[in-house]
Amino acid sequence: MSAGMVILALLAAGLGVWVLHKIGHALAAILEALAAVAVVFVALWWLLKTLVWLVKQVVIHWRTTLALFALWAWWQWLGWLSLAISAACLAAVLAAWRVAHVVSFDQWCGRFLRSWWLRWAVYGRKLPAWLHACGLSISDGTLPVEVTVNLVGRRRRKAVSRTGGGSAAVRVPKVLGVRSGASWDEVRVELVPGQKPEDFDDAARALASARKVSRCQVRELEPNVVSLDFMRRDLLASPVSCPALPDLVAVDGTGVDLRHVFAGRTEYGQDWAVPLMGPGAHLLVAGATGAGKNSVMWCPLVASASVIRAGVIRVSGIDPKGMELSYGRGIFARYAVTGAEALALLDELLEELERRKAEFAGRVREVPISTEWPLELLEFDEIGALTKYTDRKTREQIVEKVAILNTQGRALGFTVRGYVQEPTKDTVPVRELFPRRVCLRVTSKTHVGMVLGDNAYERGAWANRIPESAAGTGYVWGEGVREPLRIRAGWVPDETVKALEHYVTNGGARVIDLAARRGGEGAAA
Repeated sequence: MSAGMVILALLAAGLGVWVLHKIGHALAAILEALAAVAVVFVALWWLLKTLVWLVKQVVIHWRTTLALFALWAWWQWLGWLSLAISAACLAAVLAAWRVAHVVSFDQWCGRFLRSWWLRWAVYGRKLPAWLHACGLSISDGTLPVEVTVNLVGRRRRKAVSRTGGGSAAVRVPKVLGVRSGASWDEVRVELVPGQKPEDFDDAARALASARKVSRCQVRELEPNVVSLDFMRRDLLASPVSCPALPDLVAVDGTGVDLRHVFAGRTEYGQDWAVPLMGPGAHLLVAGATGAGKNSVMWCPLVASASVIRAGVIRVSGIDPKGMELSYGRGIFARYAVTGAEALALLDELLEELERRKAEFAGRVREVPISTEWPLELLEFDEIGALTKYTDRKTREQIVEKVAILNTQGRALGFTVRGYVQEPTKDTVPVRELFPRRVCLRVTSKTHVGMVLGDNAYERGAWANRIPESAAGTGYVWGEGVREPLRIRAGWVPDETVKALEHYVTNGGARVIDLAARRGGEGAAA
């Protein structure tokens, strides 16, 4: 190779190095610019996300935000000493208000302060850990994957799981808000995708243990929102009083809403009302001896005393024991003890039912209740004594007639309320024809499901754990909550039953003696 070729090669190599240098310098400048743009973009993105989060928190927790802003403004403009003195004076006023009248304090101030404190100090801080410990969290570590498996020429899809490496993210339901009442805390939480309200039903007892309370109930508010209700104290520990008869003397006979008759209190401190007419009026009450079935029976009768006296309700009673209803015998227009008398009473009710069919068929869809066409209310105490423990012919006839009243009586103004100790299907063959049921203290866990339906015990209806001292306490299914509602019927002492009898009979209520009626005579009491 000549010297000229060497020189040309060196010049070409130098030129290439120079060009590469320029290209590298340009690329470095471009990369620096892109890096700067990326840093600015990421910073702006995080700043925007932070601003959005702050605005969201201000909107969601506007009360807390305004309170903190007011405290900061006070501190800046008037000083910390003025703020401390004002806060001390306000605390003293609130304490005096609570001591003087705790009901109005809790209604207007206490429950809001308690809700705010529990939201931030208890549930917002501890509930996620409780939910995770109770299995109410979703982990992203295990992902479902579908793979296609070829088995002897046939393809089949098979679902398998794949566990990702490293630490998996755990998502727990989000606390949306807390509302604290006199005895219950209602915590609204938003479910994580992949969860359903039934998952919380199964964990209700575990959540109660985590919160260190005796009960936790779950209510479905929206398809993806449930309310976890924690009972801090028991409002049903003391007996519930029934309405006082002297207060009812001045009440007009038309002033009682027969679709919402007072029967006791709920565990939320609200009135428990039962319908004596309309949908859900047929009622089956199950409970062991001494469980308080008489309270569920007598309390609505006391509450509706004025309409019974006015003749808007005509009460009939079947009393196989001959003891419970006989104590207030005067309020019953029809009364039976033996199987034969019960059949005669039921026949009279069915005759009245057929008469109303003939009168109102094709005119109205529901018989208007009045003194001319009163509500026929049948109180059937110890129903199992005549639907199970009697001769076959009588038993079958009674079951058939009660079934007709239950299936046809609602629109025609007939209501059946039955009371039983053993709620098995053999004892009460028409059990499923009672749309509303109350389970008081029972002797067996299996009785709870028989009365309130499948999974009632798992959802909190622990009727077999009710102490004997809590007569009238039980559970009702179908009161607008996912969990069975715990109630306590109003206690009616013997003197109140006699006062009710005196009050009703003084109004001229007619009492029909079946034996005399079959002989062609009637007796009025």
